[in-house]
Amino acid sequence: MDELRLPALEGRYGDHPDAVRVGDAAISWEALRDKADALARRIAGATGLAVHATPSLDTVTAVVAGLRAGVPVVPVPADVGDAERAHILADSGASLWADGALTELPTHNTRPDAALVLYTSGTTGPPKGVLLGAEALAYDLDALARAWQWTPDDTLVHGLPLYHVHGLVLGVLGALRIGSRLVHTGRPTTAAYAAANGSLYFGVPTVWSRICADPAAAAALRPARLLVSGSAALPAAVFEAMSVQCGHTPVERYGMTETLITVSARADGPRRAGAVGTPLPGIQTRLGADGELFVRGPTLLRGYRNQPPATGPDGWFATGDIAEIEPDGTHRIVGRASVDLIKSGGYRVGAGEVEEALLAHPGVREAAVVGAPHPDLGQEIVAYVVADGVSEATLIEFVAARLARHKRPRRVHLRDALPRNALGKVRKQLL
Repeated sequence: MDELRLPALEGRYGDHPDAVRVGDAAISWEALRDKADALARRIAGATGLAVHATPSLDTVTAVVAGLRAGVPVVPVPADVGDAERAHILADSGASLWADGALTELPTHNTRPDAALVLYTSGTTGPPKGVLLGAEALAYDLDALARAWQWTPDDTLVHGLPLYHVHGLVLGVLGALRIGSRLVHTGRPTTAAYAAANGSLYFGVPTVWSRICADPAAAAALRPARLLVSGSAALPAAVFEAMSVQCGHTPVERYGMTETLITVSARADGPRRAGAVGTPLPGIQTRLGADGELFVRGPTLLRGYRNQPPATGPDGWFATGDIAEIEPDGTHRIVGRASVDLIKSGGYRVGAGEVEEALLAHPGVREAAVVGAPHPDLGQEIVAYVVADGVSEATLIEFVAARLARHKRPRRVHLRDALPRNALGKVRKQLL
């Protein structure tokens, strides 16, 4: 039985009539436990429970039911297309589908060895099912509680999707394990964050950028205890704006679906723009060829569903991210090895460094940098920018003046918007 214990549902922290709120609906921990246990009895023995992960109490109830029944839970994105849904349902081996009602699914696959099966974004092929054990989830949440001084006295606020680590594992299961009240805003709007009266807020960079652009919303977050940013790199300009307008220097952290959160700044430690902190206790990191980050520890996945082993025999997992580790152990994530390490004219250039330089221009609101094939340079640096009242030539020279000249973009494309996924990450494969 692979069950994650959630002490809030066991009466450990008393109860509140609105202990868990999602949008306009609220429920106490006792009522949530009773609803989840009733569903758990119905799904006992299933090979897996696929959950249409809308921002709703139904989703929270179904996920908790699966965990309490020891049935692997497979969250399916709320806006999933037909082809992706069919792949996830077939690959996962789930025998039940929770989408308001409970439906039986035809399956001939074996039961996943996991508490949760979270599917990756599928940027390099069909989404892969990441097998996460209850012990990894528990270890990570407990480590983050210590790192962020997260206690039952907190009220956690976020509006993130309930099918990823950030929104579901940290943002729902974390609150239920630690005993803090949860306010899920349905959508991560500035007005909803401002009205929530929380002490601990989770957000992605897009959310924080929009809050900083709304003085009233930013001021409403000043009484909070801690603001946490993750799922994508937080631009230095947004980091500084949060410090000034929200009155909080944000905590940044780093992780992946496959590893959970492995590196984080601390509530009582230093926080610097562009830095994601130091490894959590029990986590080891090292840099491989070309600066790729490898991690090892108790939060790693058990494997991929129907895929070859995810780690080497020594237990190290290759993240695919390029990182720098400072002498004091502070980690900086430069970008993805596949798209963010650009080899141009014999130089290695991190896309993130060029993006930060572009974002320092007062007319630039968004920036993404990629390497494009070039007959002479191997790759040339190309920028896609959302900006007001600025030309391509001006931005090229602006970067050249701030960085080494070989790091300047050779081309700049001005766009109305950049393609992003549900967590605010730019989908560079579409550029």
